[in-house]
Amino acid sequence: MTADRIEGSGRMVDTGVEPARRGPWSPVVVDAGLGVCVAAALLVAAVVGVGPAVADARPPDAGAAALALATAGAVAIRRRHPVAASAVLAAVPLLWFLGPYPGRLVALVPLIGCSTLAALRGWRWGLASAVVTALVQIVAIRVVLGDTETVGVVPDAVLLAATASSAGAAVGYHRAVLAVTRAEHARETQAREERARRLAAEERLRIARELHDVVGHTMATVSVQAGVGLHVAEQRPAQAREALAAIKTICDDGLTDVRTILGVLRADGPPGEPLAPRGGLDRLADLRDTAEATGLHVELQVDGEPRPLPAPVDLAAYRIVQEALTNVIRHAGARTVRLALTYEPSRLVVRIRDDGRAPAGSTDRGHGIAGMRERARALSGRLTAAPHPDGGFEVHAELPVPGSS
Repeated sequence: MTADRIEGSGRMVDTGVEPARRGPWSPVVVDAGLGVCVAAALLVAAVVGVGPAVADARPPDAGAAALALATAGAVAIRRRHPVAASAVLAAVPLLWFLGPYPGRLVALVPLIGCSTLAALRGWRWGLASAVVTALVQIVAIRVVLGDTETVGVVPDAVLLAATASSAGAAVGYHRAVLAVTRAEHARETQAREERARRLAAEERLRIARELHDVVGHTMATVSVQAGVGLHVAEQRPAQAREALAAIKTICDDGLTDVRTILGVLRADGPPGEPLAPRGGLDRLADLRDTAEATGLHVELQVDGEPRPLPAPVDLAAYRIVQEALTNVIRHAGARTVRLALTYEPSRLVVRIRDDGRAPAGSTDRGHGIAGMRERARALSGRLTAAPHPDGGFEVHAELPVPGSS
């Protein structure tokens, strides 16, 4: 992990993001190759005599080779140990001119360490390295070589060191900005993927809940009607036919609802086919007729001024009533159900109470009541389901209506 971010002090700090490889070669191999090239250039320049002549210079020997080797090693480790590498590269010209060996281009070697330190450690380290590099170059040329007449060396040395440090700092900041950008992009990509997975899970849960309510209600009413048909098939054939007709109607409605619910999973569905589940308090009459076809009497009471409701609230209220009636048909053995809808200014209150037998033990078993409670909670509402003190069982739901005053 070598990517950086920019800190207020100017130091580059690890962000924990691995930078992208720019080529097939690792940084260690690249630095080692660069070090060998710099060392070879120093020796070639010394042999050829590149640069101003040095008085009493001696030919390159083992000492020059050792300094070239030290330069190669310092360049090779400059990324892992930039301070040590910069110190070695700054000392090489002093020792080179103390040799004395020909080839004044060796004075450019410290600029490599100066720019590297600024790139890896920030502008503060780069500034310090630039000062040290400029001083070393001045001392090497004007003191060690005794070249006191070259007054222009001072500004040139300062300019070269400042340029190397500035270039290194610019490279370091560029790398840091790229690293921060990559890290931010990676976080955004991960957040989008997590959000997509969460939305997919919520959609699966919604479809499962809709299927549970539709299939549960359909099968419960079909079971009751089938029982009626079997009971009266021989003595009252006409009533048996009515039960079969009711079963067909209930199954057709249930299949339509299931097809609509699963239609959202199909990308090639007909263009006119609805993508939202059917259901709302406008279908309450059909739901009431279906329940009464099983022999259950449903008393409907509406308080307040009925008004159009937001689709999520309308569907949730309908599904809560549907699931509550399904539970009454399957478990309660009730004769009468009192269904009350209260339209309040900022909420809709739904009460479903039967006169049957209340379930023994916990009412949280199964998925029916839990599903109703989740529907209410998804709308920031609440739902309670418990035996009523006067007998029977009651489901009480309060659903906020957004935008109402």
